[in-house]
Amino acid sequence: MRLCMFHPVDKPMERGWVGRIDGDHVVQLAAQTIQAFFSGGAKAREHAVYPLAAVRLLAPVLHPPAVRLFDDQTSFTFANPAAIGGPGLMVGPPIAPSNSLLQGVLVLLPRVASVIGADEEVGGFTILAEWRRTGMPPPKDRDFALGLGPVVVTPDELSPDGIEAAVRVDGKELLRGELEDFDWAEAQAYAAAGTRGRSGDLLAGPALGSVEVEPGSTVELEVDGIGALVQSVAT
Repeated sequence: MRLCMFHPVDKPMERGWVGRIDGDHVVQLAAQTIQAFFSGGAKAREHAVYPLAAVRLLAPVLHPPAVRLFDDQTSFTFANPAAIGGPGLMVGPPIAPSNSLLQGVLVLLPRVASVIGADEEVGGFTILAEWRRTGMPPPKDRDFALGLGPVVVTPDELSPDGIEAAVRVDGKELLRGELEDFDWAEAQAYAAAGTRGRSGDLLAGPALGSVEVEPGSTVELEVDGIGALVQSVAT
Protein backbone atom coordinates (compact mmCIF):
# COMPACT_ATOMS: atom_id res chain seq x y z
CA MET A 1 0.00 0.00 0.00
CA ARG A 2 1.20 3.48 -0.89
CA LEU A 3 -0.01 6.01 1.68
CA CYS A 4 0.17 9.78 1.54
CA MET A 5 -1.07 13.03 3.01
CA PHE A 6 -2.60 15.29 0.37
CA HIS A 7 -4.98 18.07 -0.45
CA PRO A 8 -6.71 18.96 -3.70
CA VAL A 9 -4.80 21.59 -5.65
CA ASP A 10 -7.83 23.87 -5.54
CA LYS A 11 -8.42 23.38 -1.81
CA PRO A 12 -5.15 24.05 0.07
CA MET A 13 -4.92 22.96 3.70
CA GLU A 14 -2.00 22.70 6.09
CA ARG A 15 -2.42 19.14 7.35
CA GLY A 16 -4.35 17.60 4.48
CA TRP A 17 -6.07 14.23 4.29
CA VAL A 18 -4.81 10.67 4.43
CA GLY A 19 -4.87 8.94 1.08
CA ARG A 20 -4.08 5.63 -0.60
CA ILE A 21 -2.52 5.95 -4.03
CA ASP A 22 -4.09 3.59 -6.55
CA GLY A 23 -2.49 3.99 -9.96
CA ASP A 24 -3.11 7.55 -11.11
CA HIS A 25 -5.73 8.25 -8.43
CA VAL A 26 -5.75 8.99 -4.71
CA VAL A 27 -8.44 7.45 -2.51
CA GLN A 28 -9.23 9.54 0.58
CA LEU A 29 -9.22 7.50 3.81
CA ALA A 30 -11.17 8.22 7.00
CA ALA A 31 -8.19 8.90 9.27
CA GLN A 32 -6.80 12.18 10.57
CA THR A 33 -3.14 11.21 10.06
CA ILE A 34 -1.10 8.26 8.82
CA GLN A 35 -0.16 7.63 12.47
CA ALA A 36 -3.86 7.32 13.33
CA PHE A 37 -4.38 5.04 10.32
CA PHE A 38 -1.67 2.68 11.59
CA SER A 39 -2.99 2.81 15.15
CA GLY A 40 -6.43 1.87 13.82
CA GLY A 41 -5.12 -1.38 12.41
CA ALA A 42 -4.25 0.02 8.97
CA LYS A 43 -7.93 0.06 8.06
CA ALA A 44 -10.25 3.00 7.33
CA ARG A 45 -13.34 3.79 5.33
CA GLU A 46 -12.75 5.09 1.84
CA HIS A 47 -14.21 8.41 0.75
CA ALA A 48 -13.73 10.50 -2.37
CA VAL A 49 -11.37 9.58 -5.21
CA TYR A 50 -9.17 12.27 -6.80
CA PRO A 51 -6.94 12.23 -9.89
CA LEU A 52 -3.32 12.16 -8.74
CA ALA A 53 -2.61 15.07 -11.09
CA ALA A 54 -5.20 17.18 -9.25
CA VAL A 55 -3.72 16.88 -5.75
CA ARG A 56 -0.65 18.11 -3.93
CA LEU A 57 1.27 15.58 -1.85
CA LEU A 58 2.41 16.75 1.58
CA ALA A 59 4.88 15.42 4.14
CA PRO A 60 3.37 12.04 5.05
CA VAL A 61 4.29 12.45 8.73
CA LEU A 62 4.15 16.12 9.65
CA HIS A 63 4.67 15.93 13.42
CA PRO A 64 6.52 12.72 14.33
CA PRO A 65 7.05 12.15 18.07
CA ALA A 66 10.77 11.51 17.45
CA VAL A 67 13.24 11.45 14.56
CA ARG A 68 16.40 9.32 14.79
CA LEU A 69 19.13 9.35 12.13
CA PHE A 70 21.22 6.18 12.25
CA ASP A 71 24.83 5.75 11.18
CA ASP A 72 24.59 2.03 11.97
CA GLN A 73 22.26 -0.24 13.95
CA THR A 74 23.52 1.00 17.33
CA SER A 75 24.42 4.63 16.68
CA PHE A 76 22.01 7.48 16.01
CA THR A 77 21.48 11.19 16.52
CA PHE A 78 18.17 12.94 17.12
CA ALA A 79 16.82 15.37 14.54
CA ASN A 80 14.28 18.17 14.80
CA PRO A 81 10.65 17.07 14.08
CA ALA A 82 9.69 20.73 13.59
CA ALA A 83 12.08 20.95 10.62
CA ILE A 84 10.11 18.50 8.45
CA GLY A 85 8.82 19.62 5.07
CA GLY A 86 7.29 17.62 2.26
CA PRO A 87 7.48 17.64 -1.53
CA GLY A 88 8.09 21.11 -2.92
CA LEU A 89 9.79 22.38 0.23
CA MET A 90 11.90 25.50 -0.33
CA VAL A 91 15.01 25.01 1.78
CA GLY A 92 16.05 28.42 3.04
CA PRO A 93 19.36 29.57 4.50
CA PRO A 94 19.44 29.00 8.27
CA ILE A 95 19.76 32.07 10.47
CA ALA A 96 22.49 32.51 13.04
CA PRO A 97 21.54 33.51 16.62
CA SER A 98 22.80 37.00 15.79
CA ASN A 99 20.25 37.10 12.92
CA SER A 100 23.01 37.25 10.33
CA LEU A 101 23.25 34.63 7.60
CA LEU A 102 25.97 32.06 8.16
CA GLN A 103 28.16 31.16 5.23
CA GLY A 104 28.85 27.56 4.31
CA VAL A 105 28.03 24.81 1.87
CA LEU A 106 24.56 23.29 1.81
CA VAL A 107 24.76 19.49 1.75
CA LEU A 108 22.07 16.87 1.14
CA LEU A 109 22.30 13.38 2.68
CA PRO A 110 19.76 10.98 1.11
CA ARG A 111 18.23 8.37 3.44
CA VAL A 112 15.34 5.94 3.68
CA ALA A 113 13.32 6.08 6.89
CA SER A 114 10.96 3.63 8.52
CA VAL A 115 7.72 4.96 9.98
CA ILE A 116 6.69 3.23 13.20
CA GLY A 117 3.09 2.04 13.20
CA ALA A 118 0.93 0.20 15.71
CA ASP A 119 2.49 -2.01 18.42
CA GLU A 120 5.92 -0.55 17.65
CA GLU A 121 6.03 -2.41 14.33
CA VAL A 122 7.31 -0.86 11.10
CA GLY A 123 4.32 0.66 9.33
CA GLY A 124 6.14 1.62 6.16
CA PHE A 125 9.11 3.29 4.50
CA THR A 126 9.62 6.74 3.00
CA ILE A 127 12.39 9.02 1.73
CA LEU A 128 14.17 11.35 4.13
CA ALA A 129 16.38 14.16 2.85
CA GLU A 130 18.70 15.37 5.59
CA TRP A 131 19.96 18.90 4.91
CA ARG A 132 23.11 20.27 6.54
CA ARG A 133 24.96 23.58 6.43
CA THR A 134 28.72 23.15 6.83
CA GLY A 135 29.27 26.69 8.11
CA MET A 136 27.23 26.09 11.26
CA PRO A 137 28.49 24.31 14.38
CA PRO A 138 26.86 20.96 15.26
CA PRO A 139 24.11 20.28 16.01
CA LYS A 140 22.72 23.50 14.49
CA ASP A 141 24.24 22.50 11.16
CA ARG A 142 21.38 19.99 10.71
CA ASP A 143 18.52 21.62 12.61
CA PHE A 144 16.73 23.57 9.90
CA ALA A 145 15.36 21.22 7.19
CA LEU A 146 14.33 17.57 6.83
CA GLY A 147 12.61 16.54 3.61
CA LEU A 148 10.07 13.72 3.84
CA GLY A 149 7.92 11.92 1.29
CA PRO A 150 6.36 11.71 -1.15
CA VAL A 151 4.65 8.54 0.13
CA VAL A 152 4.90 5.83 2.78
CA VAL A 153 5.13 2.33 1.30
CA THR A 154 4.06 -0.53 3.56
CA PRO A 155 6.47 -3.45 4.15
CA ASP A 156 4.34 -5.90 2.18
CA GLU A 157 5.20 -3.90 -0.95
CA LEU A 158 8.77 -2.82 -0.22
CA SER A 159 11.92 -4.21 1.32
CA PRO A 160 14.39 -1.31 1.57
CA ASP A 161 17.60 -3.37 1.70
CA GLY A 162 19.76 -3.03 -1.37
CA ILE A 163 17.38 -0.78 -3.30
CA GLU A 164 18.85 1.84 -5.57
CA ALA A 165 18.70 5.58 -4.97
CA ALA A 166 19.78 8.58 -7.01
CA VAL A 167 20.15 12.32 -6.49
CA ARG A 168 19.74 14.78 -9.35
CA VAL A 169 20.42 18.51 -9.10
CA ASP A 170 18.86 20.63 -11.85
CA GLY A 171 18.39 17.43 -13.85
CA LYS A 172 22.02 16.30 -13.57
CA GLU A 173 22.63 13.05 -11.72
CA LEU A 174 25.31 13.57 -9.06
CA LEU A 175 24.89 10.45 -6.94
CA ARG A 176 23.59 6.91 -7.50
CA GLY A 177 24.02 3.69 -5.60
CA GLU A 178 22.43 0.93 -3.59
CA LEU A 179 21.38 1.65 -0.03
CA GLU A 180 23.34 -0.65 2.24
CA ASP A 181 21.66 -3.53 4.03
CA PHE A 182 20.47 -2.26 7.39
CA ASP A 183 19.03 -4.30 10.24
CA TRP A 184 15.83 -2.32 10.80
CA ALA A 185 14.64 -4.65 13.58
CA GLU A 186 17.89 -4.25 15.52
CA ALA A 187 17.82 -0.46 15.06
CA GLN A 188 14.23 -0.33 16.22
CA ALA A 189 14.99 -2.44 19.29
CA TYR A 190 17.94 -0.21 20.12
CA ALA A 191 15.82 2.94 19.74
CA ALA A 192 13.12 1.49 22.01
CA ALA A 193 15.49 0.29 24.76
CA GLY A 194 14.56 2.04 28.00
CA THR A 195 11.69 3.88 26.32
CA ARG A 196 9.07 2.98 23.73
CA GLY A 197 8.39 3.65 20.10
CA ARG A 198 5.31 5.68 19.24
CA SER A 199 3.25 5.61 16.09
CA GLY A 200 4.80 8.09 13.67
CA ASP A 201 8.36 7.85 14.98
CA LEU A 202 10.92 8.06 12.16
CA LEU A 203 14.02 5.86 12.09
CA ALA A 204 16.29 6.82 9.18
CA GLY A 205 18.92 4.41 7.94
CA PRO A 206 22.48 5.37 6.94
CA ALA A 207 22.88 7.98 4.21
CA LEU A 208 23.81 6.87 0.70
CA GLY A 209 26.38 9.66 0.54
CA SER A 210 26.34 13.44 0.35
CA VAL A 211 25.80 16.02 -2.38
CA GLU A 212 26.68 19.72 -2.28
CA VAL A 213 23.81 21.89 -3.50
CA GLU A 214 24.08 25.46 -4.77
CA PRO A 215 21.46 28.16 -3.99
CA GLY A 216 18.65 28.29 -6.52
CA SER A 217 18.89 24.58 -7.38
CA THR A 218 16.11 22.03 -7.70
CA VAL A 219 16.91 18.67 -6.14
CA GLU A 220 15.29 15.32 -6.92
CA LEU A 221 15.91 12.39 -4.60
CA GLU A 222 14.57 9.17 -6.13
CA VAL A 223 14.40 5.77 -4.44
CA ASP A 224 13.24 2.64 -6.23
CA GLY A 225 9.89 1.45 -4.99
CA ILE A 226 9.05 4.73 -3.23
CA GLY A 227 9.27 7.46 -5.85
CA ALA A 228 10.91 10.87 -6.08
CA LEU A 229 11.06 13.64 -3.50
CA VAL A 230 11.60 17.02 -5.18
CA GLN A 231 12.68 20.08 -3.20
CA SER A 232 14.43 23.34 -4.03
CA VAL A 233 16.97 25.65 -2.44
CA ALA A 234 16.39 29.36 -1.95
CA THR A 235 18.78 31.83 -3.54
